[in-house]
Amino acid sequence: MMPRARMLLVEDDAALAELLVYHFKREDFEIVQTPDGEEALLLAKEKAPDIVLLDWMVEGLSGIEVCRRLRRMPETANVPIIMLTARGEEEDRVRGLETGADDYVTKPFSPRELVARVGAVLRRVRPALAGEALIYADIEMDTVGHKVRRGGEVVQLGPTEFRLLKHFLEHPGHVFSRERLLDSVWGHDSDIESRTVDVHIRRLRKAINVGDRPDIIRTVRSAGYALDSGA
Repeated sequence: MMPRARMLLVEDDAALAELLVYHFKREDFEIVQTPDGEEALLLAKEKAPDIVLLDWMVEGLSGIEVCRRLRRMPETANVPIIMLTARGEEEDRVRGLETGADDYVTKPFSPRELVARVGAVLRRVRPALAGEALIYADIEMDTVGHKVRRGGEVVQLGPTEFRLLKHFLEHPGHVFSRERLLDSVWGHDSDIESRTVDVHIRRLRKAINVGDRPDIIRTVRSAGYALDSGA
């Protein structure tokens, strides 16, 4: 199941904040909101959000200062920030981006467009939260960044093993013959022998079953292989 994205919304226009909460909750975001810049920093420190929507003009600290401090805090140094502002001048947009904002939306804007912009930023920097991840048991694959983790630890895979695991993650529990795997992972025109599949399965097992982790790839006698946690 895809994890919910946690958003910190910093907006002192109550009507706009309510509208944004409505639209992002419809997209299954978890929303934490405040109209105050100082409180925003405390909330972000308590539990880092996955993305920040930050108005330029908020109570207490200015949005630009909140952005600057979020970038200095280790908890939020890499959290994407989208600034909302009525300021449309190029100089202000540049200042916001130079301070550390990832994107900049000028009021008035369409909530649907903002949802799309947030999705685009998350796809770029948080693939798992944008549906660009494949997850099964304790294995997570970032299909955009070409990274694999098991139990939170990075797993190093070669290109073929990566494609093989990706195919299994897309079809958990399904048993695939060597011939089907050759077609799906190597391609229909491949002249590789079916036993080559066994070699790459062994390499994949060795990479993802390090330590005392259970073997998550099941061998089905006379049939093939399947991704199966046994749970």
